[in-house]
Amino acid sequence: MADPMPIDRAAAERVLAEINATEVVEFLQALVRIPSVHPVGDTREAIEVCRAKLADAGFACRIEAHDEVKHNLIAEYGTTGRRVAFNAHVDVVPTGDEGNWTYPPFSATIADGRVYGRGAGDDKASVTAQVMAGVALARSGVALNGTLIVNEVADEEVSGDGVLHSLHVGMNPDVVIVGEQTLGMVAVGEKGAASSEITVFGRTAHGALPWEGANAIEGMARVIVALSDELGPKLQTRTHPYFKPSSLSVNLINGGVKSNVVPDRCTAYVDRRIIPGEDPAVVVAEMQEIASRAVAGMDGVTVEVRGADHIAPASMSDPASDLVRAMLGANAHLGLDTTLTGFSMATDGRFTARAGIPTIIYGPGDPRLAHVPNEWVGIDEVVSATKAYALAALALLS
Repeated sequence: MADPMPIDRAAAERVLAEINATEVVEFLQALVRIPSVHPVGDTREAIEVCRAKLADAGFACRIEAHDEVKHNLIAEYGTTGRRVAFNAHVDVVPTGDEGNWTYPPFSATIADGRVYGRGAGDDKASVTAQVMAGVALARSGVALNGTLIVNEVADEEVSGDGVLHSLHVGMNPDVVIVGEQTLGMVAVGEKGAASSEITVFGRTAHGALPWEGANAIEGMARVIVALSDELGPKLQTRTHPYFKPSSLSVNLINGGVKSNVVPDRCTAYVDRRIIPGEDPAVVVAEMQEIASRAVAGMDGVTVEVRGADHIAPASMSDPASDLVRAMLGANAHLGLDTTLTGFSMATDGRFTARAGIPTIIYGPGDPRLAHVPNEWVGIDEVVSATKAYALAALALLS
């Protein structure tokens, strides 16, 4: 592992003195109370809250919209030199049945040192920490040798169009720190995806005469069992020092014509996450081989495995880079975890990494709490992340 980058103590104290925990929490609550749910993904109000706070601190702000209601913020502070970008998203997933929530999902209730609400962790805690870190850096008056960009976006939960539009209109960062729930650990990259749609084809017949048809659902059953029995154990051996093992999960299935008709078609969606070193095309071909073998003995049944949208390899930045060392240095300065890790979920970082921009992922909160009822984030986590973002930017722009 790379050595953490040293942080100038005098400058750090000036920046940290500008971080007020009460102000941080109130900002987070204000964001959580805005129901920027996707769909529709209307981010106008949430982005305006971020813009106003940063503009008041001296950032040059512009709102770049790729849709009438999907606004993205590009806020800049500093001088010519290295361009360091913070990125996080203000759109959130639906609440589901609100009867499953202890507190109303957009109340931003504080209880037991936590802020509860949809988006409290995913991803408005990171948005808050990034915005307030930028504010602290500007208020401190510490001279920067470069520019801090705070890029808060729409559409992360669906497409990534917010960050892609930001890149298209000239955000132009040299490095990116993506805010997501990493438990305050430095993630050097994220898993890739080779998710696929499997279609089993058969032949219809009357349900009373099943031998006259070829049952696609029975074929799919064999395919699913084969993937579990043959591929599942192999994936547990595909490991990486910074990532959880390669994985596969059958998450959607659809098939059948009518209750008294032998089905001639069945489809399943396989969520396949891959680690560095796995080739998405090879991964899809591997599933095709297993699926074909599983139905080989079934007369009239065939199977096709087709890669779904957003197939991409895993991304990873150099663990010895200045970007990683600066984030580690911030954590070390604050007495936080300096263990490097990888992120299992997809983030907007896959797009910046694909554009050739060194990218890491860092933020407050537990990823297991994303997208569930009673989502929450610890207040201490958000305040610590605010300090860490500010110090990492200070190290990179000193």
